[in-house]
Amino acid sequence: MAHDAFKHSVWLSNREGLGLAVYNCGFQRCSPGHTWGPAVRDHFLIHYITSGKGVYDSGSGKYSLSAGDGFLVVPNRLITYWADQSDPWEYYWVGFNGTDAERLVCEAGLSAEQPIFHYDKDSLYREKLLNIYRLNGNRPSDQARMQAGLLSFMAAMMDRRPLDIQEKKSGYEYVKKSLQFIDYNYSRSIDVDDIAANVGISRSHLYRLFMKHISVPPNEYLTRYRIQKASLLLESSNLSVGEAAYSTGFSDQLYFSRVFKKYKGLSPSQYSKRSHEKK
Repeated sequence: MAHDAFKHSVWLSNREGLGLAVYNCGFQRCSPGHTWGPAVRDHFLIHYITSGKGVYDSGSGKYSLSAGDGFLVVPNRLITYWADQSDPWEYYWVGFNGTDAERLVCEAGLSAEQPIFHYDKDSLYREKLLNIYRLNGNRPSDQARMQAGLLSFMAAMMDRRPLDIQEKKSGYEYVKKSLQFIDYNYSRSIDVDDIAANVGISRSHLYRLFMKHISVPPNEYLTRYRIQKASLLLESSNLSVGEAAYSTGFSDQLYFSRVFKKYKGLSPSQYSKRSHEKK
């Protein structure tokens, strides 16, 4: 019997500056041997397979997957995945990013080095991903509902995740606690030494764990996080550049302006002006 391939997806705009934003979602029945990559994504993607088989090459391992399996794609990592020739897979997916994305992925038990999960008890994951797709739209209310749908899906993944000894041995818990510490303290004048001291490991060990699990050095993650929070303040308030800088842990306004422009392509004042002109 012929295999009728199809793909249906939606892509969302108006996602800039959100702590967690759905970029795209959909479902696809692949043709035999259908391949994506080798290439990189600029956001996170979670695929959940409902039928068929395929292979995922994450860059750190190659996995043969089938119905009930799922896999994570992390940003800026060279990956490839392809459908089986005789029994090509069908999957649902959601793409997302934002300042809270890495933390949620970690809390769900996934990382660049541990990208695979399995759940075949019922249709829970499929239904939650399908629900995100059904909520698609570009109005602020649609974005909020899709964000809530994504959070519901991630919460379901956290519920099924075993807190086992192997996870602790991998150093995964240290990364998770570090991300939580940053989330709670980014507005203070913390640095990488403070993060390492808080979780009880050396600075060099912290660096290795961050590179292993989320492929970003801790100092860069902290800076990105602060800049993203600052951009939200500049978009949604009338704070001055200096006030936005001090509110997100930068003690030097000139340094803040240089770093902000590096990440956002605009100076803080230009970014604020553009954001308010859109309203």
